[in-house]
Parts: sequence; C-alpha cells; structure tokens
Amino acid sequence: MYEVFVPTQPALALIEYSSIAAGTRASDAIVKKAPIELIRTGTLHPGKFAVLFAGQVAAVEESYVEGLRVGADAVMDRVLLPDVDPTVYDAILDKAGDWSADTLGVIETQTMSAVVEAADAAVKGANVAMVRIRLGDGLHGKGLAHFAGLQADVEAAIEIGASRIAYRNITVCTAVIPRLDAELRGVLKQSTFFSEGR
Repeated sequence: MYEVFVPTQPALALIEYSSIAAGTRASDAIVKKAPIELIRTGTLHPGKFAVLFAGQVAAVEESYVEGLRVGADAVMDRVLLPDVDPTVYDAILDKAGDWSADTLGVIETQTMSAVVEAADAAVKGANVAMVRIRLGDGLHGKGLAHFAGLQADVEAAIEIGASRIAYRNITVCTAVIPRLDAELRGVLKQSTFFSEGR
C-alpha cells in the first residue's frame, strides 16, 4: 500500500471496484496513463478494491477516465475532485486535526467516494476543522468523516456535505454532537477503531 502526503496536488480521485482482479488491473492502467501519485491502493472488506490518487488536474482526469474504462462493470463508485481542499489529505492520512472545538459532526456514507465528496464540500462551505476521514477498512466499505467546530458551523457543514451527495441516492447518516464529552473526545481523537479504543 502506498501512503504519501501530497498537499500541493490540486486534484484527487478515488475509484472503488467490486472485483479485486479488476481493481488491480485498473490501478495499473491508472498509474501508467498519466503522472499521478498513488496515495492508497489495495483490498478492503467485503472483497473490494480501491485506488486513491492525486496530481495535477489534467493528469488525474486522464487517469480517472482510464480507471473507469478499464474497470468497466466492476466500478462500484467513484469521485473526482479537481480542486480538493488540502485538509482532506490530512484527514484521510489521519494527520492530527484540531479536535478541541465544542461540537463534533459526523457524516457516514455507504461508499468511500461519497464521504470524500461530502467532506470536501463541507469543509469548503463552513468554518469547521476537518479532523478525520476513514475509508473502508473496519467499516465494511463505508466512509466516515468527522468535523469539529462551533455548533452552528458544524450544523452548516453537515447540511452542505449531505446536500452535495444527495444526487447519489444512497443512505447518508449524520450526527451533530454539541458539548462533546471530554473523555469521549480523547478516545475518538486517539482512534475510532473499536479494538484500539478503551
């Protein structure tokens, strides 16, 4: 698995495949098509494959189209963000976000692509800190995003993010948690994996 930090790259793309074989073949085509940087690629439950990559807009668009073409019927979901917010990279790579604000917001989606799109819209449209994005692993292929900020700002972020992906016609679960308990905040900041918590 590749894991690099690429905050200077303006474009980000994620493609999810239902077949590991098809996803592996498509990933090879993606990296050969244009000069992009792999952020993550590999298998996840339940038997899926995903590739997350970044780069200059034209290169990412070229590789994205190639990944869809080669993956064809195995493509489950996808997103292309030509002007991604840099904090989305931090959140995906679990760089330390600012959890200190009063209110926590949560967006949970059926796919990873949907939560990346929602999170990008939310953090651009509201004054919140993007503190974590979890993709797939330990989530049965779902996506999960956490935001922190003042209650009104978190409410706005959740509304913006959910509205942005309404066209997908998938189940989106959200929560706004004011006055988050300090002990819970500490545990969640450390990890949202059950096996790694207290």
